[in-house]
Amino acid sequence: MEKISLINLAIGAMMKKIIYCIIDIIIYTYCIYSQSIIIPDGSSIYVPAGADICAGSYGNITGNIFGEGTQCNQSPVPVELSLFTAKVQDAEVSLNWRTETEVDNYGFEIERRCLPQPPPKERAFKTPLPLGKGQGDGLWEKIGFVEGHGNSNSPKNYSFTDEKPFGGSKFQYRLKQIDTDGEFDYSDIVEVEIIPAKFELYQNYPNPFNPVTTIRYQLPVVSKVVMKLYDILGSEVMTILDEKKDPSIYEVILNAGGLPSGTYIYRIITDQNIETKKILVLK
Repeated sequence: MEKISLINLAIGAMMKKIIYCIIDIIIYTYCIYSQSIIIPDGSSIYVPAGADICAGSYGNITGNIFGEGTQCNQSPVPVELSLFTAKVQDAEVSLNWRTETEVDNYGFEIERRCLPQPPPKERAFKTPLPLGKGQGDGLWEKIGFVEGHGNSNSPKNYSFTDEKPFGGSKFQYRLKQIDTDGEFDYSDIVEVEIIPAKFELYQNYPNPFNPVTTIRYQLPVVSKVVMKLYDILGSEVMTILDEKKDPSIYEVILNAGGLPSGTYIYRIITDQNIETKKILVLK
């Protein structure tokens, strides 16, 4: 008998709670939670003040709604980007971003542009560098891709490292978010400034090469830069570069198409430094 009484009390309390909940919904709130809410033609839903009518994460509310209440999750943004940052680490740029929700997210293209530098007062070459090569031309270029999570209603974190920013000291980055149907949208732009801590001349790559190779160097201060190529006997073959440069990381393309196979030496001279390295042309 004691057991039955306890059960009856529990059921009674539950029914009381349900009744109070129904009264509360009728008097104070009108709540609907569904993946999608469709109100038939000629019908309406009254949403009183303080109440919500909500569709699910991927749903919509279609139909006639009136009253002083609010609607939520109406026409959700396919990909909600809540964070996008850029940080310089050892002459590399680390990009991090986070999404709160994703709908049909194919992925992100990472784009970079090097902001144009003011022209130096002295120039040995009057011909501008070709556009779209990252040498401070101000054009956007794709530098990578990160796959999205498709559909998600929980936060997702992403990252990408730009290992070779060069051609200037100020760089901008943006994300091109692409849907599975090909539609896309751009993120806000983030900007960083890279000033090397010391001078350095890197070994060319590839090496050996035929006929084109890349020479990379970095400057911590403004300086005139002269780079020349010599044969193994020390005779000058060509002037690769003769310009005044701002602090930054740079790459120079050397075309040795007119040179015979053999070992050569390239030398860089700045206002504060002189350094040489060997290269091998192999045909």
